[in-house]
Amino acid sequence: MLVRAARREVARRGPHQQITGPELEDLAYQAAGDALLAIMQKIGQFRGESRFTTWAYKFVVFEVSAKIGRHFWRNPARSPDAEDWDRLPDRFGFDPARGSEWRDLLGAVRRAVETELTPRQREVFVAIVLNDVPLDALVVKLGSNRDAIYKTMFDARRKLRAALAANGYLNDEKSRRS
Repeated sequence: MLVRAARREVARRGPHQQITGPELEDLAYQAAGDALLAIMQKIGQFRGESRFTTWAYKFVVFEVSAKIGRHFWRNPARSPDAEDWDRLPDRFGFDPARGSEWRDLLGAVRRAVETELTPRQREVFVAIVLNDVPLDALVVKLGSNRDAIYKTMFDARRKLRAALAANGYLNDEKSRRS
C-alpha cells in the first residue's frame, strides 16, 4: 500500500521536476521504505482518530516531499540566488502592447520587495516567484517547513499589496479582496 501511494505521489509531483523513468520508480520505493520506518517509530502515537491507512499515507506524502525537495537542489535548472525580474512579464502573461505599464508596475513591485520586505520574506518571495523554486525544495534549502514558508509568503504578499495600493498601483477595494 505504501509503495502504491508513493508511486501515485511521485507521478503527480515528478514531471514538474523533470524526474522520469527508473529514477521516479526508485524515488517511490525509497519514500515508501522511509515512510515505513517512520510509521514503525511512531506507531505508538496512532490514536485511531482516522483510518490507519490515512495516517500512514501522511508519512508517504511527507517522504515524497522531502525526497523531491532534495532532488531539486542536486540539479537546479538555474542559480537559485539570481533574481530574474525580466522573466516575470512572460510568466504572468502581460500584454506586450502595454509594455510601459507592466514595466512601471514591475518597477514598483521590485522597489517594494527591496524596501518593504524583511530579508527572510525577500528570500522566500524571490525564490518562489522569480526563480520558480518548488515549495518542497525551498523547505529543504531553508531547513524550514511548509507552513512557515506559506506564512512568510502570505505576509510578504500582504505587505507588497499594501505598498502597491498606497502608491496607487492597485485600487484599495481590489487589494483587500485578494
